Amino acid sequence: MTIDKTAIRDAATVIVLRDRMRNPRILMGQRGAQAAFMPNKFVFPGGAVDATDAGVPFVEPLSELCRSRLAEDTEGDLSDVLAAAAIRELWEETGQVLGRPGHWPGQVPDPWMEFAATGNRPNAGALQFVFRAITPPGRPRRFDARFFLLDADDLATDIDDFSQASDELSHLQWIPLNEVRNFDLPFITEVVLAEVAARARENTPPVSVPFFRNDDEESLFLRLKGRAMTD
Repeated sequence: MTIDKTAIRDAATVIVLRDRMRNPRILMGQRGAQAAFMPNKFVFPGGAVDATDAGVPFVEPLSELCRSRLAEDTEGDLSDVLAAAAIRELWEETGQVLGRPGHWPGQVPDPWMEFAATGNRPNAGALQFVFRAITPPGRPRRFDARFFLLDADDLATDIDDFSQASDELSHLQWIPLNEVRNFDLPFITEVVLAEVAARARENTPPVSVPFFRNDDEESLFLRLKGRAMTD
């Protein structure tokens, strides 16, 4: 039996939804033709966790239910790091700020300096954990990706202004949910979109979170239920 030795990196992805009660649209961009992972595909903003994502001072923390679900089938508590990575990647790839006005205590890590310069601190409380998937074996890069749903109303920036975005994603745009399958999408993105479409007009946590766990030995479809924590 051949074992895939490609390291699996923790990652976070953000699904930003606007006009959810009228004409739901999601924010997506296209990866470059030379990208090692999913070239030319239209994807949500997101990427791997960075060491500087640890200890980021949120103005509002993740909900306890999301934290509990993120902790399932995981070694250690990565919930805050994943939330920080989601907010940072959203900022870097789209120029959109998920935050509220606030002063950063202490020294600001380098990847976060431009975010902090907007006068905002990250707001993890607006994120809703809705999906998890591990990249199957045999791919050039593998990620343990957690997908967060976000209402565009919680963004601190003009949702149509992508002038501060990096060049990692091109053709950034708001795509109507009923048209998104006309674009070149990764398979897992299509699966996630089915979940989003079913919940587009609901702003409450799902009953459970789907988890596609692709190990070297087997592929499993699990449900992360978590528990509501109390003091």
